[in-house]
Amino acid sequence: MIDISTNYLGLKLRSPLVVGAAAPLTEEIANVKHLEDAGASAIVLHSLFEEQLLEERHALYYHLTHSSESHPEATSYFPEQEIFHVGSEAYLNQIRYAKEKVNIPIIASLNSCSISAWGGYAQKIEQAGADAIELNIYYIPTDVNLTGEQVEQNYLDIVRSVTSSINIPVAIKLSPFFSNMANMAKRLCDAGADGLVLFNRFYQPDINLVNLEAEPNLILSTSRENRLPMRWIAILYGTMPVDFAATSGIHTAHDVIKMMMVGANVTMLVSVLLSHGIEQLGKIEKDLIEWLEVKEYESINQLQGSMSQINCPDPSVYERVQY
Repeated sequence: MIDISTNYLGLKLRSPLVVGAAAPLTEEIANVKHLEDAGASAIVLHSLFEEQLLEERHALYYHLTHSSESHPEATSYFPEQEIFHVGSEAYLNQIRYAKEKVNIPIIASLNSCSISAWGGYAQKIEQAGADAIELNIYYIPTDVNLTGEQVEQNYLDIVRSVTSSINIPVAIKLSPFFSNMANMAKRLCDAGADGLVLFNRFYQPDINLVNLEAEPNLILSTSRENRLPMRWIAILYGTMPVDFAATSGIHTAHDVIKMMMVGANVTMLVSVLLSHGIEQLGKIEKDLIEWLEVKEYESINQLQGSMSQINCPDPSVYERVQY
């Protein structure tokens, strides 16, 4: 029997197949149970955005400071949540309910770009029963006067503010856009990160030539996009005490195998499930086990890091590729 179990953020997982933060898949609790039954070893819930907390606080402040003519027992005294599908309290309830319905780890996802937004909310997530937090720092600096050093310090301050306030593990989902990705990874680790999720996939705007407007244009990933996280996990593996989750372009068992070979602890699937359905988890697991059997591996842990830079016969291949 092939052992495909792995460890991530101190959690023992039955396989490296983790469902990444994708709102259409995890906003409905019924889907969370379905994902477990299909073979997910852990689930990252859809993100709660910093803007949601700020909007709630601003709305509450407005109603509390502009209520001289209102009656505090009126049913409409507190603001309704009209902009976002899930408010902060509802998100905590989703965590609680998911923990009741499934036996696999539930990882909360916070999407942040500043240090001031979270306060004690990470503590509430821990109290709600989340097994870990994925901190998604989705941030595109556009201020021409903002230095790279200031940008990096903002990341570190956010990480410290969260990791210092809770006891559950924290993984950081970040972009590759740093002048020295290796140094930034180390500094995030030193700031308390237990895991790195490589890499965030920014949605790029497009131009609508009919309406002459800029608009979102969501394009799902393909396997071709996994080369970047593959390279950086290979380079970073073994250089710091942190776990790695590979995301972007994980569509097949071969994609999973390659990521484990370079040093990933888990792989996160989103686009493939949106394209082909939740049942695709079972197919990928089946193909993964078949490959391991053919190659005479006893466990997937035998793969981990075998093709990382520190173990590769030609380490320079990860730093320079000939044209």
